[in-house]
Amino acid sequence: MIRPKESMENELRPGMRGGTGTVSVQHFFKPDEITAKTRLCARLSIPPGASIGTHQHVNEDEVYIILNGEGLLDDGNTRTVVRAGDAVLTGKGESHAIANTGKDMLEIIAVIMLY
Repeated sequence: MIRPKESMENELRPGMRGGTGTVSVQHFFKPDEITAKTRLCARLSIPPGASIGTHQHVNEDEVYIILNGEGLLDDGNTRTVVRAGDAVLTGKGESHAIANTGKDMLEIIAVIMLY
């Protein structure tokens, strides 16, 4: 299946997971279109100063691939600067949050896979 960019569903999520500002979510595919157990397959666009609040991943893994910008990832134990080209894996009951600390849009591909 090929989905042209212009036909992808977009939504705005103010205060996503208790974060600040509004995050844009561009769905590449919805869960009911994917045979594998998947909850999210999307591009997240986080404007400067905005964030996704702390949230936990129980019985699932989430992969972030940073496409553009710079942010601060908080995994509950450490705070790490992430930049374009970096990849993040969170799961096994762990929590994380991410904030755009840069001047450009923080763009992330996010995929959540269920156990």
